[in-house]
Amino acid sequence: MSTYLRECFIIFRRQIRMNLRNPAWVLIGAFQPVLYVLLFGPLLEPLIDQFGAKNAYTFFIPGMLVQLGIFGAFFAGFSLIGEWREGVIEAERVTPAARSSLLVGRLLRDELQLLVQALILVALGYLLGMDASIGGMVLGVLLTLLIGGACAASSNALALTTKSEDVMAPVINMVMMPVLLLSGILLPMTIGPSWLVRASDFMPIRHVVDAVRGAFGGDFASSEMFWGVSWSLVLFGLAIWWGTSTFRKENA
Repeated sequence: MSTYLRECFIIFRRQIRMNLRNPAWVLIGAFQPVLYVLLFGPLLEPLIDQFGAKNAYTFFIPGMLVQLGIFGAFFAGFSLIGEWREGVIEAERVTPAARSSLLVGRLLRDELQLLVQALILVALGYLLGMDASIGGMVLGVLLTLLIGGACAASSNALALTTKSEDVMAPVINMVMMPVLLLSGILLPMTIGPSWLVRASDFMPIRHVVDAVRGAFGGDFASSEMFWGVSWSLVLFGLAIWWGTSTFRKENA
């Protein structure tokens, strides 16, 4: 176990150093949801009663957290394509390191980056008047890290499968559009027509968004919380399996 953890840490340390040399993507990833909060959040305040909520930012920040976890993590694989093209992946493959550590080390980097961005977003929410308990906030951030880890692992797997930014970019855009529209990140699906609400029931991310909102609102025992936590764990487990399998196939 100690050897495996050391292998993960070596990969993690290298990835962090790469980020510190060029922190632009980290800052850009955090800046976009901040703009959403500052520019879109005030528009929700006069409408929040129609959504069945009492505080606009307690409703809006959880959606922005999930958006940050999904959309930021989905682009993690682009850097992996560059590493593959430069021969870094091939060099790592000839080492005795476990193939899963090549993925986990990168995921640790992605999760740390997401955690820092999420804390910035939450702090901004509190400054703007968000009313959420510390426990609910912690649970919401944990769910965000789970879904973000799932997206990052899937992005890495997709990167090693396509090995091309030109192929990967449209695939991600094709996935992201229905996720954004059907997950209720910006607006609750309950205000839409019945057919759209039924369609969103089949979108796992919607249940995650509802669970994070429930956590921020202090509702820990609802069915939405159960389904959100369940889907987060299932998606994370499947993504780790897919990512690990892809790194192992690269060794064949």
